[in-house]
Amino acid sequence: MLNPGTMLSGRYEIIELVGSGGMSEVYKAKCHVLNRYVAIKVLKPEFSSDVNFVTKFRIEAQSAAGLSHPNIVNVYDVGEDNGIYYIVMELVEGTTLKEYIQAHGRIEPMQAIDFAIQIAQGLQAAHEHHTIHRDIKPQNIIMSNNGTLKVTDFGIARAASSSTTTTNAMGSVHYISPEQARGGFSDERSDIYSLGITMYEMLTGHVPFEGENNVAIALMHIQGEMVSPREYYPDIPTSLEKIIRKCTQKKPERRYLTANALIADLNRVKENPNIDCIVVPKTSVPTSPTIEMTKQEMEMIKTGRQVDKADTTEVPPVSPRTSEIKANVPVMPPSQFDDLFPDDDDEEDDTDESVADDGEQEQEYDGEEELDPRLKKIIMVSSIAIAVVLAILAILLIGKIAGWNILGGKGKTEESTDVITTEGSNDTTAQETVPMVNVVGLYKTAAEEQMKKNGFTNYTFVEKTDATVEKGYVISQSIDDGTSITKDTQITIYVSSGKEKTKVPNVLGYEDSQATTLLEEAGLKVTHGYAYDDNVEKDHVISSDPVAGTEVEEGSTVKIIISNGKETKKIAVPNLKGRSEADAAAKLQEVNLVGNPSYEYSDDVKEGQVISQDPEVNTEVDEGTTVSYVVSKGPQKVTYSVSFSGSISNIEFDFDTFGSVTVDISYTIGRQTFSVYSGKAGAGDFPINIDGVEGPTGLESNQGSFSVTITDSEGIDVTSSFNTGGLSATFTQESN
Repeated sequence: MLNPGTMLSGRYEIIELVGSGGMSEVYKAKCHVLNRYVAIKVLKPEFSSDVNFVTKFRIEAQSAAGLSHPNIVNVYDVGEDNGIYYIVMELVEGTTLKEYIQAHGRIEPMQAIDFAIQIAQGLQAAHEHHTIHRDIKPQNIIMSNNGTLKVTDFGIARAASSSTTTTNAMGSVHYISPEQARGGFSDERSDIYSLGITMYEMLTGHVPFEGENNVAIALMHIQGEMVSPREYYPDIPTSLEKIIRKCTQKKPERRYLTANALIADLNRVKENPNIDCIVVPKTSVPTSPTIEMTKQEMEMIKTGRQVDKADTTEVPPVSPRTSEIKANVPVMPPSQFDDLFPDDDDEEDDTDESVADDGEQEQEYDGEEELDPRLKKIIMVSSIAIAVVLAILAILLIGKIAGWNILGGKGKTEESTDVITTEGSNDTTAQETVPMVNVVGLYKTAAEEQMKKNGFTNYTFVEKTDATVEKGYVISQSIDDGTSITKDTQITIYVSSGKEKTKVPNVLGYEDSQATTLLEEAGLKVTHGYAYDDNVEKDHVISSDPVAGTEVEEGSTVKIIISNGKETKKIAVPNLKGRSEADAAAKLQEVNLVGNPSYEYSDDVKEGQVISQDPEVNTEVDEGTTVSYVVSKGPQKVTYSVSFSGSISNIEFDFDTFGSVTVDISYTIGRQTFSVYSGKAGAGDFPINIDGVEGPTGLESNQGSFSVTITDSEGIDVTSSFNTGGLSATFTQESN
C-alpha cells in the first residue's frame, strides 16, 4: 500500500486509497504537471514482480488508453516507478451502479433503459477497437455525479496468465457468459451477455442465478433458464424483457451481434415501450469479485458437475433442450488481443475425458455448445503445424545418427557447433551457447528480468537519447536476437533517455508574440491560457508551465498564461425600487456601484422611497458604474404668496376740525388675518398707498378679504368718510 504523499514519477502525488481489488489498488492522486486530480490503479507487488505479467499489463493498459468515449473512464497515462506499475485514469466522482441498485432496491424501466444505452455505447466504442471487457458488472460501472455512466476496469483480469496465478481468471461468476464459464473463447457477445445480466439486476434488484458456490452458479449460466423478470415486476415492458432474453441466449450467435444493434432496440423501446419488434430465438448478491477458478472447478464446469459438501455428484441438465436451427449469422472477428494473451485453458492439455464414479465416461456437451468455430480452426491448423515440425525434427535426428551432412559444411559430422572449447584449458569443459533474446521495445526492468530469466550475466544498460522511443524503453541491443552466444558474453542494451533536454526560457513579462518566438526557437511547443492580472500589462506573459529553467524534452509543450489586464468585474444592478434612500445607497455600495439620487413628487410612492432607477434591474455593468435613482417627495402641495396694491383717499373728513386719524388695513385668508398697514395719518398723508406691500407666503389658499378701520382722535369710526374700495390682493402660486 502506498502512503499519502508518495510521488510517482515525480508527477503524481498519492492523496488517499479509495479502493482495493484482487490484483490492484486504486488511489486518488494529484497530477502536479496538469494540476488536476486523477485516479491511479497500482498493481500489487506479487504481480508487479513478474516480467510476463508486466509486459502484458502494459499492452492491455496502452490499449485501454486508446479508448476515448464519454461512457468509458479515460486512461491518461501508463508508467513505472521503481518497480511500481500504474495506470493513470480519469477521476470520476460518484458511486458504482451496484451501490445505486442497492440503495434504490431496483431501477424503474425507463431509467434502466437509459443506463443500459450508456453502458452499451461504452462497450461499442471498446469493441470497435477490438477490446473485450470480459468482466461487465454493476461494480465496474461508475455513475458520476452528473448522471453519466462510465465503464471502467478494462483489461486487468485479461492480463493475468498461468505464469502469475495458479488459477483460471474469469469474469465475476454472477455475470459470466456460458462460453467464459466453460473456459472457451470469448468475444464481443460475451460482454453483451454480461450486460444482459446487469440489466436483469437493474430491473429486479437481484441477479438471475444464485448457488452455494462458484461452480454451481457457473453451471446455471451454462444449463439453467432464467426466471422472467416480469414475474417479479409486471410493470417491466414485454419488449424490454425480450431484449434481456436476447442478450442472455446461451449460444453467442443467437445474441445481439454488436452493441449498436442492442442500442437500436433499446432506443425503440424507450420511444414506445409497447412496441413488438424484438425478435428473440425460442428457447441479493455479494460484491461479485472477479473470480479465480481452480483447475478442479474448471474441469467440473466443463463436465457438468458441481461441488458438494459430501461428495462430487453429477448435475443433470435443468431441462431437455429442443433441437435448434443454427442462425445464419456472421461470426465476430477475433479480438487483436486474443493472440497476445492466450486463455489459460489453451496452455494446458484438456483432451482427457473426465470419468464419472461409475466408470462411465461423462457426457460431452454438444459441439456447438463446447467449442467456438474459431477454436476448432486454430486446433486444426496447430495440429498440422505440429505434425510438420515433428516430421522435420525426426529427419534431422535420423540424419545426425546416420552421419548425414544435412546442414552443409566440410564433412565435419562429429563436431558440435553448439560448444566452444576453452582455449588454454587443460580440461575438456565446453561453454554452452544459447540464442540471444530480443528485448527491444521492453521497458528497462522488463528487459532486465528477461535477461536474468535466460541466464545472461554480463550485460550493461546504456542510456541514449532518442526522439522516437519513449523514455525507459529499450532502443537496441549490441547482439541481435537469435545469435548463439555464451551466457557470459558482453552485451550492451541501449535504453532511451527520451528526447534531447532543453531549458524553458524565462518569458515572464514578455509580449505574447515575443514569448512564443523565444519558446519555439528553444524547440518547444506553445499553448496559451488567459487570466486577468492587476500587475501585468495586457497581452504580456504572467507565468509559464513548466516554469522558467525547468529541463524538458525538446518538443515538449509549454503553456504560457497571457494577461487580460486588470479585471473589470461585471455587476448585476440590484433592485432599488421601493427601498428607502438610505437602503438604496447601502445596497449599491455593497456591490461596488455608485449611487446618484434625485427627488420628485409622487402621488403613488411614499415620501423617501425610490421611484425609479437607471440602469434597470439586473443590467450587467462594470464595477464602479454610477446608478441614478429617483426618491419620492410624496404628493405635491400647491402654495401661494400674496402682494397688495391700491390706496385709501379722503372724501369728507375735516382734518382741520378733528385732527389726525388712525388707519388699520388687514387681510384675512381663512382663519388667518395679516396686517397690511397700521398707523396715524394726517390730511397730508392721504391718499395712503399700499402698492408693493408683500404679504405672507406658503398660503394654501388664494382667496381672502380686506378689512379697513379708520378712527378719529376720540376713537370714533370715521371709515365712511374715506374711499376704501380701491384696495386689491394679488396671489402667486409658489414652485415646490
